[in-house]
Amino acid sequence: MHRTHRLLPILASVLFIASACGSSTSSTAPATAAATAGTPATAAPVATAAQTFSLPAFSPATLRWYCCLGTGEDPSQQPTEKSVADAFGTAFPGSSLKFEVVTYDSARNTLATQISGGNTPDVVGPVGIGGFAAFSGQWLDLAPYIAKSHYDLTQFPQVNVDFYKSAAEGEIGIPFDAYPSMVWYKKDMFSEAGLSEPPHTYNTQYKMPDGTMVDWNYDTLKTIALKLTVDKNGKAADEAGFDPNNIVQYGFEPQRDDLRGLGAYWGPGNLTGPDGKTVVIPDAWKAAWKFFYDGMWTSHFIMNGKVYASPEFNGGGYAFFSGKVAMSENFLWTTYGVADAGTDWDLAAIPSYNGKVTSPLNADSFGILKGTKNPDAAFAALTYLTGDASDQLLQAYGGMPTRPDKQDAFFQTLGQTPKFPAQVDWQVVKDSVQYADNPNFEAPMPKYNQTLDILTKYLSKWTTTPGLDMDAEFAKLQAEIQATWNS
Repeated sequence: MHRTHRLLPILASVLFIASACGSSTSSTAPATAAATAGTPATAAPVATAAQTFSLPAFSPATLRWYCCLGTGEDPSQQPTEKSVADAFGTAFPGSSLKFEVVTYDSARNTLATQISGGNTPDVVGPVGIGGFAAFSGQWLDLAPYIAKSHYDLTQFPQVNVDFYKSAAEGEIGIPFDAYPSMVWYKKDMFSEAGLSEPPHTYNTQYKMPDGTMVDWNYDTLKTIALKLTVDKNGKAADEAGFDPNNIVQYGFEPQRDDLRGLGAYWGPGNLTGPDGKTVVIPDAWKAAWKFFYDGMWTSHFIMNGKVYASPEFNGGGYAFFSGKVAMSENFLWTTYGVADAGTDWDLAAIPSYNGKVTSPLNADSFGILKGTKNPDAAFAALTYLTGDASDQLLQAYGGMPTRPDKQDAFFQTLGQTPKFPAQVDWQVVKDSVQYADNPNFEAPMPKYNQTLDILTKYLSKWTTTPGLDMDAEFAKLQAEIQATWNS
């Protein structure tokens, strides 16, 4: 998917300063945990804030750390990454970790070329779920190394651990960071319309203008979004005389980077049927796509493609940043540009569909490629990056730590970002994790990159073409993907 959680420079600066001024709560193992030059390491305990484990013995190794199938390429992040890589050699004398950065847009093609040419790097990351899926079959199963070292995965919520379990490949990653999704909303727009703000707590109700309490679901969201969509004459979209050709404020903006992700807000799933080769579009996704299409072309509380791409509403990559959208569903990495929306935003719960809440999750981790010549050393590097070095890296990346005991400090630092509201309900972020989509919408599927191209084509068509028969569109989409999988 289009990963845009490259930090706003001012945010990166705040987090970097916090890293420099604060001390890590984890400690690196003594040098005996790694090999001295020419001497295999003995299995020695590695102490972290959460646990103690013993790495398998390994000989000195020169390792390559490949970035970036997720975040990590921003110039403001690279000094931290290089410092972390250099420190690996201090923690593990005789070994080294070379940091190699490739821009996100080129990272998949470059890595595929390196693997096919026998020039396989050792550790890859940060890598998102889509990045893991794009190289399905290439990842080392970490389960034997986790077992040998007694690495305790219970320090992480099970939902995060499950994200890196593959039926075909085993345990391919250790949880590192997470980007849950929430509703981002403008408090002033609700106040001006005389509306109650959306609920911050999951499985609670919303207070309508007449005082009645209703479930916080997508029907309710639409009703409120219509009242928050306003034309140049001040008419709301649910009022007579509303002019849909001259809208100055929109009520709602979905996460539209990927049709799969757009659908996942209504229910978890993927396009792969039980046999692994038949295309099946989840019913919840079809409902979400119809809601999206109707919102653009009939009800007019969602921007169509032309409006979304316009300088007036695009707002530096996402429409919410323009300050002219009342509610938006998006991931935690929205913090990179949300300051542009003003200082009156807050976070709320994702609505339910058919009584169930789904909060799609983006997450990054590190993986080891099967082609590594030094798997034991690479596992040591992976546990170092996700353990002792994690405080520095998480602050540089802006991702929520998956270790619960690290999260309050992370949000305290994030809350100090200049131009952010004085009070943001970051608890919503933590609460959203329990509603993560599993299976994740970025999970592996046949002909992964070709399928993404087809989905992008239909997303463009639907956002720029009114009057379509959506059921017919779903049939065409399914048939085109199936033909690609069969080819």
